[in-house]
Amino acid sequence: MSNFIFGRYLPGHSWIHQMSPQSKLLLCFYFVVVIFFANNLPSYGVLCVLILVAILSSGISIMYFLKGIRPLIWLIIFTVLLQILFSSGGHVLWHFGPFSVTDESLINGGFIFMRFLLIIMISTVLTLTTTPLAIADGVQTILKPLKKIRFPVDTLALMLSIALRFVPTLMDEMETIMNAQRARGVDFGSGSLKHRVKAAVPLLVPLFTGAINHAENLSTAMEARGFSDSEHRTKYRLYKWQGKDTISWLIFILVGVAVLFIRK
Repeated sequence: MSNFIFGRYLPGHSWIHQMSPQSKLLLCFYFVVVIFFANNLPSYGVLCVLILVAILSSGISIMYFLKGIRPLIWLIIFTVLLQILFSSGGHVLWHFGPFSVTDESLINGGFIFMRFLLIIMISTVLTLTTTPLAIADGVQTILKPLKKIRFPVDTLALMLSIALRFVPTLMDEMETIMNAQRARGVDFGSGSLKHRVKAAVPLLVPLFTGAINHAENLSTAMEARGFSDSEHRTKYRLYKWQGKDTISWLIFILVGVAVLFIRK
């Protein structure tokens, strides 16, 4: 869990670090939409090359990046297995009771794996190169027109900022609790699946207790400082659209057009 990097921020001065947060957020949404238009190996290959370029442009080590998203890959594999075992259509390759594997389910499972992996990778690049406060400011800027219909944009941005800050904090706290349990003789890495699940249950109570304590301390600190999410709050940093944002958008748009041309 200590290697879990989603939600963390790595300071830097790379190309992606210097882009405006609202531009990066919109690019992520655009990229996710383009992912669902890809439906063959060449189109997914183009998207993988784009992600690789984005990682290299962020100045983050590829090995560090892959090591950090490894815990999420198991969740993707579990989802893909459900897709493969319970899908219908195509030539049946294996069948046992309610489970069956067909050639179409294997192909669809592979594409679903690539989609989830690409979405996680682009989201991780965003969080690694953008502070939680900058992400909240970006969301607030993008959703600013909704204020005309009295939508709580500032409150939503504050909630998002706090949630992103809590992800690495909870992961670090879980690692601390697991180390304390290991010191008492608990083994989380061996035994059957049932044994591992039973060993993980005692982690939930102290983890949720710690999360509640963090939330109470945060709310007390915000009240003591007179914090308010009103629209009259000023900002220390103002993020503006730059030339880097325009060039990045042109590259992403060209990739999106290429995907539309080479898809089946």
